[in-house]
Amino acid sequence: MTSREHGDLQFVRATSAEVAQVVAVLDHAAAWLMAAGIRQWPDRFDTEWITPSVERGETWLVRAGGRAAGTVTLDWSDPLWSDCAGRAGYVHRMAVERWAAGTGRAIVAWAVDQARGHDAVALRLDCVAGNPGLRAYYEAIGFHHRGDVEVGGAPGQRSDGGMRTLVSRYELPL
Repeated sequence: MTSREHGDLQFVRATSAEVAQVVAVLDHAAAWLMAAGIRQWPDRFDTEWITPSVERGETWLVRAGGRAAGTVTLDWSDPLWSDCAGRAGYVHRMAVERWAAGTGRAIVAWAVDQARGHDAVALRLDCVAGNPGLRAYYEAIGFHHRGDVEVGGAPGQRSDGGMRTLVSRYELPL
Protein backbone atom coordinates (compact mmCIF):
# COMPACT_ATOMS: atom_id res chain seq x y z
CA MET A 1 0.00 0.00 0.00
CA THR A 2 1.42 3.40 -0.95
CA SER A 3 -0.98 5.71 0.91
CA ARG A 4 -2.61 5.58 4.35
CA GLU A 5 -4.93 7.97 6.14
CA HIS A 6 -4.44 8.87 9.80
CA GLY A 7 -6.84 11.51 11.05
CA ASP A 8 -6.62 14.55 8.76
CA LEU A 9 -3.21 13.46 7.51
CA GLN A 10 -2.33 11.31 4.54
CA PHE A 11 0.84 9.20 4.71
CA VAL A 12 2.17 8.60 1.21
CA ARG A 13 5.08 6.28 0.57
CA ALA A 14 7.73 8.48 -1.06
CA THR A 15 8.87 7.57 -4.56
CA SER A 16 12.19 8.23 -6.28
CA ALA A 17 10.54 11.22 -7.98
CA GLU A 18 9.78 12.69 -4.52
CA VAL A 19 13.26 12.44 -2.98
CA ALA A 20 13.79 16.17 -3.54
CA GLN A 21 10.53 16.91 -1.70
CA VAL A 22 11.61 14.73 1.25
CA VAL A 23 15.00 16.46 1.30
CA ALA A 24 13.30 19.88 1.19
CA VAL A 25 11.21 19.07 4.29
CA LEU A 26 14.32 17.82 6.09
CA ASP A 27 16.36 20.86 5.03
CA HIS A 28 13.64 23.25 6.23
CA ALA A 29 13.55 21.51 9.61
CA ALA A 30 17.36 21.47 9.82
CA ALA A 31 17.52 25.22 9.07
CA TRP A 32 14.90 25.97 11.72
CA LEU A 33 16.81 23.88 14.28
CA MET A 34 20.10 25.56 13.35
CA ALA A 35 18.51 29.03 13.72
CA ALA A 36 17.37 27.96 17.19
CA GLY A 37 20.94 26.94 18.05
CA ILE A 38 20.20 23.21 17.96
CA ARG A 39 22.68 20.98 16.12
CA GLN A 40 20.40 17.99 15.55
CA TRP A 41 21.04 17.58 11.82
CA PRO A 42 23.44 18.78 9.12
CA ASP A 43 22.89 22.13 7.40
CA ARG A 44 21.65 20.26 4.34
CA PHE A 45 20.71 16.66 3.67
CA ASP A 46 22.38 14.74 0.88
CA THR A 47 19.99 12.89 -1.42
CA GLU A 48 22.37 9.90 -1.21
CA TRP A 49 21.41 9.57 2.49
CA ILE A 50 17.69 9.51 1.65
CA THR A 51 17.43 7.59 -1.62
CA PRO A 52 18.16 4.10 -0.21
CA SER A 53 15.30 4.27 2.32
CA VAL A 54 12.96 5.64 -0.35
CA GLU A 55 13.90 2.77 -2.67
CA ARG A 56 13.22 0.28 0.14
CA GLY A 57 9.76 1.81 0.67
CA GLU A 58 10.54 3.03 4.22
CA THR A 59 10.21 6.80 3.75
CA TRP A 60 6.85 8.55 3.85
CA LEU A 61 5.64 12.03 3.01
CA VAL A 62 2.98 13.31 5.37
CA ARG A 63 0.41 15.48 3.63
CA ALA A 64 -2.16 17.86 5.07
CA GLY A 65 -4.54 19.56 2.69
CA GLY A 66 -2.51 18.22 -0.23
CA ARG A 67 0.70 19.90 0.98
CA ALA A 68 3.80 18.17 2.35
CA ALA A 69 3.55 18.74 6.09
CA GLY A 70 6.33 16.38 7.10
CA THR A 71 8.29 13.22 6.46
CA VAL A 72 9.28 10.13 8.40
CA THR A 73 11.26 6.99 7.74
CA LEU A 74 10.01 3.84 9.48
CA ASP A 75 12.00 0.65 9.22
CA TRP A 76 12.31 -2.64 11.09
CA SER A 77 15.96 -2.87 12.08
CA ASP A 78 18.68 -0.56 13.36
CA PRO A 79 22.19 -1.70 14.33
CA LEU A 80 22.22 1.06 16.94
CA TRP A 81 19.83 -1.14 18.92
CA SER A 82 21.53 -4.52 18.40
CA ASP A 83 21.84 -4.96 22.18
CA CYS A 84 18.04 -4.82 22.67
CA ALA A 85 15.80 -7.80 22.05
CA GLY A 86 12.34 -7.78 20.57
CA ARG A 87 10.81 -6.82 17.26
CA ALA A 88 10.55 -3.04 16.96
CA GLY A 89 9.79 -0.24 14.57
CA TYR A 90 12.51 2.39 14.17
CA VAL A 91 11.70 6.03 13.45
CA HIS A 92 14.31 8.02 11.54
CA ARG A 93 14.41 11.47 9.99
CA MET A 94 11.03 12.61 11.30
CA ALA A 95 10.55 16.25 10.35
CA VAL A 96 7.63 18.66 10.20
CA GLU A 97 7.24 21.90 8.26
CA ARG A 98 6.85 24.90 10.58
CA TRP A 99 3.37 25.70 9.23
CA ALA A 100 2.34 22.20 10.38
CA ALA A 101 3.83 22.43 13.89
CA GLY A 102 2.20 19.89 16.18
CA THR A 103 2.03 17.21 13.47
CA GLY A 104 4.87 15.30 15.15
CA ARG A 105 2.53 13.69 17.69
CA ALA A 106 0.29 12.44 14.88
CA ILE A 107 3.32 11.04 13.03
CA VAL A 108 4.39 9.17 16.18
CA ALA A 109 0.82 7.85 16.65
CA TRP A 110 0.84 6.64 13.03
CA ALA A 111 4.24 4.96 13.57
CA VAL A 112 2.88 3.25 16.70
CA ASP A 113 -0.06 1.89 14.67
CA GLN A 114 2.31 0.66 11.95
CA ALA A 115 4.61 -1.00 14.50
CA ARG A 116 1.70 -2.74 16.19
CA GLY A 117 0.57 -3.96 12.78
CA HIS A 118 4.01 -5.57 12.40
CA ASP A 119 3.74 -7.27 15.82
CA ALA A 120 6.45 -5.03 17.25
CA VAL A 121 6.89 -4.78 21.01
CA ALA A 122 8.35 -1.27 20.85
CA LEU A 123 8.84 1.85 18.78
CA ARG A 124 12.42 3.16 18.95
CA LEU A 125 14.20 6.31 17.87
CA ASP A 126 17.20 8.44 18.68
CA CYS A 127 18.23 12.08 18.71
CA VAL A 128 21.39 14.06 19.34
CA ALA A 129 22.10 13.81 23.07
CA GLY A 130 22.71 17.57 23.25
CA ASN A 131 19.11 18.40 22.27
CA PRO A 132 17.31 18.71 25.63
CA GLY A 133 14.12 20.08 24.07
CA LEU A 134 13.64 17.10 21.78
CA ARG A 135 14.59 14.69 24.53
CA ALA A 136 11.96 16.24 26.82
CA TYR A 137 9.40 16.05 24.00
CA TYR A 138 9.99 12.32 23.51
CA GLU A 139 9.77 11.68 27.25
CA ALA A 140 6.55 13.73 27.48
CA ILE A 141 4.88 11.50 24.87
CA GLY A 142 5.86 8.29 26.66
CA PHE A 143 9.31 7.31 25.37
CA HIS A 144 11.88 6.01 27.84
CA HIS A 145 15.57 6.87 27.63
CA ARG A 146 17.60 3.74 26.87
CA GLY A 147 21.12 5.11 27.01
CA ASP A 148 23.47 7.16 24.89
CA VAL A 149 25.74 5.81 22.15
CA GLU A 150 28.14 7.26 19.59
CA VAL A 151 27.46 7.06 15.87
CA GLY A 152 29.67 7.96 12.93
CA GLY A 153 29.14 10.74 10.47
CA ALA A 154 27.41 14.07 10.64
CA PRO A 155 24.30 14.42 12.83
CA GLY A 156 21.46 12.74 10.94
CA GLN A 157 23.82 10.58 8.94
CA ARG A 158 24.98 7.10 9.84
CA SER A 159 28.39 6.07 8.58
CA ASP A 160 31.38 4.07 9.72
CA GLY A 161 33.75 7.00 9.52
CA GLY A 162 34.01 10.71 10.00
CA MET A 163 33.08 12.67 13.04
CA ARG A 164 31.38 11.01 16.00
CA THR A 165 28.01 12.13 17.39
CA LEU A 166 26.55 11.15 20.76
CA VAL A 167 22.90 10.18 20.41
CA SER A 168 20.27 9.33 23.00
CA ARG A 169 18.15 6.26 22.33
CA TYR A 170 14.44 6.28 23.22
CA GLU A 171 11.92 3.46 23.32
CA LEU A 172 8.14 3.41 23.58
CA PRO A 173 6.83 0.01 24.75
CA LEU A 174 3.76 -1.09 22.79
